Amino acid sequence: MFLHYLKYEILSSLRVKDLIFWLILFPIILGTLFKIAFGHLYEKFETFSAIPVAVVDEAPELDSEFVLKMEIFPTRDIIDSVSEGDQPFLKVTYTDRKQADELLKKGKVTGIISMEGKLSLTVHDSGIEETLLQNFVDRFNSSITVVTEAITSNPNAEAEIIQAISTEIKAVTDIPLTKGNTDYYTEYFYNLIAMVAMYGSLTGLNITIRNQGNLSKLGARKCCSPAPKSISLLASLIGSFIVQSICMLICVSFLRFVLRIDFGSRLPAVYLAAVCGGILGVSFGFCIGSIGALKTEIKTSICFAVSMFFCFCSGLMIGNMKIIIEEKAPWFNKINPAAVVTDSLYYLNVDKDYSRFQTKMITIAVLSAAMILLGFGLTRRKKYASL
Repeated sequence: MFLHYLKYEILSSLRVKDLIFWLILFPIILGTLFKIAFGHLYEKFETFSAIPVAVVDEAPELDSEFVLKMEIFPTRDIIDSVSEGDQPFLKVTYTDRKQADELLKKGKVTGIISMEGKLSLTVHDSGIEETLLQNFVDRFNSSITVVTEAITSNPNAEAEIIQAISTEIKAVTDIPLTKGNTDYYTEYFYNLIAMVAMYGSLTGLNITIRNQGNLSKLGARKCCSPAPKSISLLASLIGSFIVQSICMLICVSFLRFVLRIDFGSRLPAVYLAAVCGGILGVSFGFCIGSIGALKTEIKTSICFAVSMFFCFCSGLMIGNMKIIIEEKAPWFNKINPAAVVTDSLYYLNVDKDYSRFQTKMITIAVLSAAMILLGFGLTRRKKYASL
């Protein structure tokens, strides 16, 4: 009997067109729009890339005959050295002055470096890249001045001076805080997964609709059935969990393999977190549907409104909203289902261990169990004078 109920609960859930749209099609559409809007913002504004410059070499490298003779500062070699390697500082184009001006005018280069004795820089804007170029030119020119004066006053110390000026003093060790994806905009995709999980409340709401005699004809028939109501409810819940889990797997797979969103190296755990979040969403809808004798339309509106409120507080619409709430009311983020799901995905990406992820999974399990027990208690107590 249980398997019979389970089979038809799954089939009836798959026939609900609204659920297919909100749990599968809508996340695909919204995820695609997110990718178009945020897909390249991090690379463009947050990560460093080589600065395109035009280098004009139409004059002697240095205006000091002594420094030129000793070849202390071979300008072209130095510029070449900062335009090579895995993370080059400059993307150099050697050209004449006329062509360099044309490239700068068309915006193909950020600035023009002229090797006329000391370096000189020509730019049209005053952004970050222009500032970095100016710092490079100023440092180069100041080094020339210092070394030239030092060697002129003490020619015998040439080797020591060159070695000292060439040695890179590094007082700070670069230790990355995480090996995971540091793209801030990935948070929106975490929230998208949380939104799909919370939309599982519609699936949970359908459980009560199909089991309450005052809400649907199917519910009236089930209430008259000799089958135990607990069996019917349990089959409905498990069937909804299965349908919601399939939707969550589709959502994560689409984001990861179609849109190429980087969720880190723990993809199986990401699937687990998404599925558990979906179960939490179904439990939430089951609990909401079991409360009171409101009409189906009203309960559906409540599920939508509360789910979107949770997603808003988690950062779906405003990226730093969860941070604002953390400063004002940190307790709310600990019980907000959407925030708990997004945090679990975030911790999987950035943490070395699973400690914080496990804490969030326990929170999801506790919230789900509490809502299921409350929903069972309220639904099984409902009795009707007539149907």
